[in-house]
Amino acid sequence: MRRTVALIAVLVLWELAAGPLGWVDPFYLPPPSDIGATLADLFAGGDIYQHLASTFGAALAGLALGVFIGALFGFSAALVPVLAELLEPVMVLLNAIPRVILAPLFIIWLGIGMGSKIALSFILVVVLTFFSVYNGIREVDVRLVERVRTLGGGSWMVLREVYIPSVVSWVMSNLKVAVGFAFTGAVVGEFVASTRGLGYLLSFAQTTYNASLSMALIFMVVVVVMLLFSAAGWLERRLLRWKYR
Repeated sequence: MRRTVALIAVLVLWELAAGPLGWVDPFYLPPPSDIGATLADLFAGGDIYQHLASTFGAALAGLALGVFIGALFGFSAALVPVLAELLEPVMVLLNAIPRVILAPLFIIWLGIGMGSKIALSFILVVVLTFFSVYNGIREVDVRLVERVRTLGGGSWMVLREVYIPSVVSWVMSNLKVAVGFAFTGAVVGEFVASTRGLGYLLSFAQTTYNASLSMALIFMVVVVVMLLFSAAGWLERRLLRWKYR
């Protein structure tokens, strides 16, 4: 309740400051009413839906690929030391650099279509997932593995009863971050070079000095990411019910 009241107070003050009181130049900081009108125009025109679909498609495809490949590499590296010697230095290197700088390279290799945006989302997610799975398996208590084997459990039982529950916990705890990374990759890729998507619209708003459109799009991105965060949180609670009891 307090947060809602505080938010309403900020919006009212902002509206007055950029409107009747004239404390702020609306060219740089448009009032909330102008931003709301811009949002309404975007949806009334109907063109925004193809941009949303493009950004969503790239982000979700990059997220799915990144989680799958990252989990596969993480499992392989944790269970096969030779692969760990090959994969871990590459992932450490990718983790050490700001991976969004690869966006121009992906555009050169894959063009300005969907492929380069998926690739950027993928490279942001795969490193995070790799270390989640890799560390999840390495953190498993060796005594627990030995106990399962002592009781007659084979490799499949150890994998199913020990490793996978541990990895799921690590992956799900990082899924919200991965969702944010995937969406960041899609928007940044579209911002650098694209013909559609929320990033493309942000680039257009920047070049035309349209602050209302920029803030409307930023608001839309924030809402979409928060919705994806909520979906990831719901999925985490469903898959880790035992943890929240």
